[in-house]
Amino acid sequence: MPRVTPGSWQQIEIQGKLADVYEPRHWPEPRGVVIFLHGHGLTTLRENPAYTRQFEQQGLAVVCPHGQRSWWGERICAEFDAELSPARYLLDQVVPFIGETWNVQPPLIAIAGISMGGQGALRLAYHHPREFPVVAAISPAIDFHNWYGQGLPIDDMYDSREQARQDTATLHIHPLNWPRHQWIVCDPTDAEWIESSERLLSKLSSTGIPVESDLQTSHGGHSWEYFDFMAERVVRFVRESLEQEARRLPVTTPD
Repeated sequence: MPRVTPGSWQQIEIQGKLADVYEPRHWPEPRGVVIFLHGHGLTTLRENPAYTRQFEQQGLAVVCPHGQRSWWGERICAEFDAELSPARYLLDQVVPFIGETWNVQPPLIAIAGISMGGQGALRLAYHHPREFPVVAAISPAIDFHNWYGQGLPIDDMYDSREQARQDTATLHIHPLNWPRHQWIVCDPTDAEWIESSERLLSKLSSTGIPVESDLQTSHGGHSWEYFDFMAERVVRFVRESLEQEARRLPVTTPD
């Protein structure tokens, strides 16, 4: 298992696939761990000063797996792997890596992401809310079926645009089993993705599922200017939510 050096980003391999990893320097041990999923442009948080500063201040370790243009779901994406879906990789490889590295297990692992990664984080949390009760989605590309037919990997992952639509996060909400801590944000000038965030929030509200959101703050549209501007709020939400989850766990006493 690769050793993680506190205070600097490292690119490592987790079961043969790349990931960028950060552990805060000024904490005896991390206060929590985040799996952060990148967008379709494949840019992770490695060396990102806005998020690195917040991870350090909040005492959170982070793993940014490289998922290619896979949309982070249960479908096979040849760019990522010929046999293993990205969702299974996160559950079966990345989560155990976190346990071995920092002795942190679900439900004390948050899932978050930007754009393609934001919708992937939501879908994973909706499928596995007990394992991932804390999810944060920044400018989530929820209605990704709109990209079907443009010669992208998604064309090989689904047989039709409708089949892709049926796999969007909005259609995976379970009215009785959902992540306890959800935070969804999107710039109102993000013309491509704001409406799908609005629809998702409307469905969550009508179903009675609690969620925190901000679709009013504008700072650059669907861009890193906006993503970085939201860094402090994203990371603080994650840390506070993980602390609440930690207090829910039973207290163990020595025999």
